[in-house]
Amino acid sequence: MLNQLVLSDYYKNKAAIAFIVFLLLISLSCGKRKAPLPPSERVPQRVEISGTQRGNAVTLLWTLPQNDGTDGSILKINRVDIYRLAETFNDALALSEEEFASRSTLIATLPISQSDFALRQISYTDILEFAGQPARLRYAIRFVNASGQKAAFSNFFLIEPTAKVADTPTSLSAQLSQDAIRLSWNAPVSNVDGSRPPNLIGYNVYKVSESSGSEQILNNTPIVEINFEDLFFEFGKRYRYFVRAVSLGRNSEPVESLNSNPLEISPQDTFPPSAPSAITIAAAPNNLSIFFAVNPEKDIAGYRIYRSTNASLNKVDWTSLTAELLKTNTFQDTNVETGITYYYYLTAVDNAGNVSQPSEVVSETAF
Repeated sequence: MLNQLVLSDYYKNKAAIAFIVFLLLISLSCGKRKAPLPPSERVPQRVEISGTQRGNAVTLLWTLPQNDGTDGSILKINRVDIYRLAETFNDALALSEEEFASRSTLIATLPISQSDFALRQISYTDILEFAGQPARLRYAIRFVNASGQKAAFSNFFLIEPTAKVADTPTSLSAQLSQDAIRLSWNAPVSNVDGSRPPNLIGYNVYKVSESSGSEQILNNTPIVEINFEDLFFEFGKRYRYFVRAVSLGRNSEPVESLNSNPLEISPQDTFPPSAPSAITIAAAPNNLSIFFAVNPEKDIAGYRIYRSTNASLNKVDWTSLTAELLKTNTFQDTNVETGITYYYYLTAVDNAGNVSQPSEVVSETAF
């Protein structure tokens, strides 16, 4: 019985000691904090690319994702790796990423800065050297973060470039008139591979205005002439023009050349309007009413009317009847005396302050 009591006390004491040690360990662990682990950089997801051939170059385009982690996958993009694989037309269209990675060539590495994320739209131009053999080109890109981790490849962009693309138009110039900016240029004489005659079906004309900053094509279909008139412009604004030749590519797809020389122009209105015409006078007691046709120019600010009782007097000495520009095409002269003949001429003034030549002189006798 005594031995049982001793054993019972022994086990009780042992349990109590174990409990005290457990509490002590808990208290010690609560007083320590583990060092924070650095965040792991997540690799950005794949991106979609597109592209086009112009002249002897293929330009790839893609949009950078947001670089703030809002899509749950991106922390940092350090660079973009660009790959190209030359294939024959008989190669299978389907290709795995593993096969592409083992067979393709890294042709460029582009660093990515914060300013690139502000622009979002990124492009890369691959200059081709045509060797004469037909080929299909397969492109893909992948993002790489600051730790060197690589994202998945983008989609594959496939293109069958043609060597028979007309060279760029040259010597683009402009002539300005009241109603149009007339562009003219020289036609290319060969293709980008040096062959002749040029594979040419026409031209596309582009304009970039300072307000939009984006290029706008001015023709609906390729034009065959080596000149073009831009009728939609405003004096005092800046424009940039360039022209691309258009060739017939593989599968009858149109292929543009590289840009011609750019032409910047800020058209200034130095063109006076035409003189007012079709002037008639209707006489009434103590009143001579003058009527005339509205000028055809779109920028007419108003008209001035001049009067004299001496038709031989120098026109600069005639009396102005319009202290302010006349906005309508009618005028009543009520400051007349019966029996006196009055002579009139008119001028038109545009928004730039250009003044027309004097109109014909008309006359009427007051009664």
